[in-house]
Amino acid sequence: MKRWLTIYVRWTDRLNTWIGSTVVTVAVLLFILVIFSNVVLRYVFNTSFVFMAELEWHLFAFVFLVGAGFTLLHDRHVRVDIFYSRMRRHRQAWVNLIGVVGLLIPCCYLVLTTTIPWVVDAYRVGETSLDPGGIQARFLIKAALPLGYLLMLLQGISLGIKSAFILAGSPLPQEPEA
Repeated sequence: MKRWLTIYVRWTDRLNTWIGSTVVTVAVLLFILVIFSNVVLRYVFNTSFVFMAELEWHLFAFVFLVGAGFTLLHDRHVRVDIFYSRMRRHRQAWVNLIGVVGLLIPCCYLVLTTTIPWVVDAYRVGETSLDPGGIQARFLIKAALPLGYLLMLLQGISLGIKSAFILAGSPLPQEPEA
């Protein structure tokens, strides 16, 4: 059983590492280019395009949604560290395990079960921007919501497994650095 849990943890950690270090990084670079282009268009050429403005907030949303699992993996999510940082590793593991089981998993389940049909409906009807000249495939940004929560759920389960092993006195072996 420990072997399968270790495989799951390593696979999930690698997946979110790849997503965060490649996919999100490319999205951030595109986001910066779109913002720069919007500024140049507006202040140099005195014009703007709805498509570019919408693309800006689509990329912004994508970065934060899809990067959530990476953020959780590297323990950079929002938390009241005034107490947590002073706790011993065993207590931190309890906080993480309770948080994953009691909050993260139920919230991710709720978001996934409500947004997947929403994305499918948007795709089925060919939902587009309400603004003329806006982004035509609205389902793409909507799909980032369940994708981001799925990645966060997978990473949360990985965190829960790591915490359970710490509490059992048998932490998962660290993966050798490449």
